[in-house]
This record gives sequence, C-alpha cells and structure tokens, in this order.
Amino acid sequence: MDITGIRWHGRGGQGAVTSAELIARAAIAGGGYAQAFPSFGPERRGAPVLAFDRISSSPIRNRAEVTEPDIVVVLDARLMDVVNVTAGLSEGGTLIINTRLAPEEIAERFGGKYRVATVDANTIARQALGVPIVNTTMIGALLKASGVLKPEELVEPLKYRFGRLAEKNVNAMNLAYEQTRIKE
Repeated sequence: MDITGIRWHGRGGQGAVTSAELIARAAIAGGGYAQAFPSFGPERRGAPVLAFDRISSSPIRNRAEVTEPDIVVVLDARLMDVVNVTAGLSEGGTLIINTRLAPEEIAERFGGKYRVATVDANTIARQALGVPIVNTTMIGALLKASGVLKPEELVEPLKYRFGRLAEKNVNAMNLAYEQTRIKE
C-alpha cells in the first residue's frame, strides 16, 4: 500500500492542524484516502504542536501517530533547536522548513541525510495575508517539494475553510510554491 506520512511541526496558532486538515480534505476530494489529526495536550498559543497526515490511494487502517514520516514540515525554524524534527524521518526523506536560509545550509546542519526544501513563509504570509500565519504558505512549499497534490487541488478546500479570505490564502500558497527552493 502506498501511504505517504506527513508530520507537521508548528506552534499553537500557526495553523499546523489546519494545514493537515486541508491536505486531507484535498486528497479525499481527489478520490484518494486520507487522515489528518493533531497531537497536543493543554498547550497554550505558541507552544510546540504536532499534526499528522496520511495520504493513500487505498483505505488506511493505521490510526496511530505518524512516527516514521516520509515528509516533515516545520512552520517555525526555531523548533529545530527545541524538538528533534527529524525523528523517524528516513534517510532521503523530505524536510521542509520555513526559513530564509538556503536549503544547502539546512541540509548541512543535518549531515546531508535528507532532501531539503526551504521557503521564507513568514515574509510571503505578511505580504499576501497581512499577518505572519504561515499555514497556507507552508502548504505551497509542501506541494512543490513533494508533489503529493497539485496546487489547484487545494483551491476548493481553501475556499471552504477561509471563505472571503480564500483568495489571499490561495495567493500565499501559490507564491510559496513558486519561491520554495529544493536541495535534492
């Protein structure tokens, strides 16, 4: 079975849980199978939060946390100093970071074990949305770095979730898709 596991690292209020839900909604709308779920306790806004996705073309039976992800998305680069964001990520897995740093700099930090993508999601979010909430920008980076879905597959879920603000969020996602840099 071809299951893609994604783990999102963020801080409360950044939209990691919403991102996971939007990816799952788009995968299901496209005829696939998906799960999205958070993992957090009584954390406050700004505390580290995890969210997970599983995407497959076949039914998914496993309901546990994604402990060996194929892809890790980090919404706040400072989490790399607090949490082991690569835990369980296999060599050659994809690591996507919200940072101004080049992917080569991040790859060097992790010994070149992972395929690394970087995007300055904070700047894009401020420009496109007027606020530094990076969930839709990081969706754009995920789509560019992984190819799990196409940007156009996220338009309807973004409209459903964000209503009158959907156009700005679609723009943020597309800008991030264009600006994501990848080191193979």
